[in-house]
Amino acid sequence: MKAGRILVVDDEPTMADGLRLVLEAEGHAVVTAGSVAQAVETANGHGFHLAIVDLVLPDGDGLGVLRELKRRDSAIEVIMITAHGSIPKAVEATKEGAFYFVTKPFDAEEITSLAGKALERRWLVAEATDLKRRLAKTSGYGEILGSAPTMQRVFELMDAVATSDANVLIVGESGTGKELVADAIHARSPRSQGPWVKINCAALPKDLIESELFGHVKGAFTGATTDKVGLLEEAHRGSIMLDEITEMPLDLQAKLLRVLEERLVRRIGGSRTIPVDFRLITSSNRGPEDAVKEGRLRQDLYFRINTVTITLPPLRERTGDIPLLARHYLQRFTAKHGRAVETLSPETYRRFLAHPWPGNVRELEHAIERAVLVARGPEIGVGDLPESLGVSTDTSVSAGPLPGSLEEIERASILRALESTNWNKQAAAALLGLRRPTLYSKMRKHGIPQRRT
Repeated sequence: MKAGRILVVDDEPTMADGLRLVLEAEGHAVVTAGSVAQAVETANGHGFHLAIVDLVLPDGDGLGVLRELKRRDSAIEVIMITAHGSIPKAVEATKEGAFYFVTKPFDAEEITSLAGKALERRWLVAEATDLKRRLAKTSGYGEILGSAPTMQRVFELMDAVATSDANVLIVGESGTGKELVADAIHARSPRSQGPWVKINCAALPKDLIESELFGHVKGAFTGATTDKVGLLEEAHRGSIMLDEITEMPLDLQAKLLRVLEERLVRRIGGSRTIPVDFRLITSSNRGPEDAVKEGRLRQDLYFRINTVTITLPPLRERTGDIPLLARHYLQRFTAKHGRAVETLSPETYRRFLAHPWPGNVRELEHAIERAVLVARGPEIGVGDLPESLGVSTDTSVSAGPLPGSLEEIERASILRALESTNWNKQAAAALLGLRRPTLYSKMRKHGIPQRRT
């Protein structure tokens, strides 16, 4: 039996010490208290798993201890000790969450057995709670879905940084969901009630980016007819996302670095500095180290913005998430467009699993929405897909019917790719749009041998 931390509350020293010795002999860590006040004080910071409490105490009754312990930690188990005359109160204690009550006199075997059962329930409840938490995490993080290990790592990093003020750099190919990650981090941060400002550095010309970020004063340049507040000012006490940071001109990167160091902004054409307090989130669809080597990103700025880097995997490296994502988008778009489409055909799933998804999750989302709009029945078939998905150029992989379950579809797709490439793993991985380590992992998962049998 797993040992626990136990609090014994009894004003009779011989009883308290006797219980302590008996329970310590079973391997438990035991602390004693002789009153309600001492019990409450002792409970501070100890994190007890179980309390054994006498119902009658010199400064109150054990019900008060029970209520206070349960208020602090609803998971704690409590066994009440009672005399025959106070059994009605002991019954009341069980209604308020006590695990059991034992009447005096009792023997050591009885109390150790009850303590073991109470702790066993505590561990079972804790395991169930942890399982629920892990199951909740496997399905997604807000609007971001994924059960692949790489996505679980993303969710863990998001959890770790969301409540901090650390600068975050999100890296991933276009369509992997960088903006959704940024949205989720801001929403879970202490700044969630403040401004949430976003700008795409690749979508605006240099002069416009500078004016948008830093603002300007009236007359600073032709067309500056009024003062303009920049986005860095607008983000005060909130967060700002600079999407595609590697596309920002280098001279503006230097100005941004100075703002991050000094937390002061000067508008274009202005002489006054303005204090700013914001949390910076940046993103890039290219590797930041490569951008530094290519001279597209200042090294000193890179070191400043990447306190934590979150790397989003492309969809082709987490094909196991495709059914989850497909069902999610199917539900979303059938509701949005009022269509009676219920499922995807096995062949459609096969095409999805074999497709390399250059546009990543965004491409899958658009493919599902299009299919929902054009489908003529309750099932999305291959003919409802965009041309890039609906027409296969490799008959060796697509030939023949596939079994219906998603596991069978994936296994059959891998086997056909291996057969069509004479079991060349590198070629089969490329055909399936997978990395070779991912292919090996999926082969082990489906019990596919490494060599042709």
